[in-house]
Amino acid sequence: MKLKPLNDRVLVKRLEMEEKTAGGIYIPDSAKEKPMKGEVVAVGPGKLDEDGKRVKPTVKTGDLVLFAKYAGTEISIDGEEHLVMREDDILAIVE
Repeated sequence: MKLKPLNDRVLVKRLEMEEKTAGGIYIPDSAKEKPMKGEVVAVGPGKLDEDGKRVKPTVKTGDLVLFAKYAGTEISIDGEEHLVMREDDILAIVE
């Protein structure tokens, strides 16, 4: 299934967290938190300003981003978990 976000919305695929800590301790599934880092899969055309002109989004497909913990709406595409969120919910682009 292909999905094209509308306006300033962005489709993000969560990246998997590492299963062990820096000290070598393995984290069980029940203790893992959902990662707040993901890859941008699709970007909408941008939102409209007061004059009715499109403001292009800052992020682009393929960017690695950090987003707020409770940002977006979770959806499943072909069995993989994705988030649809506003560009404003993205905190930073990882370079």
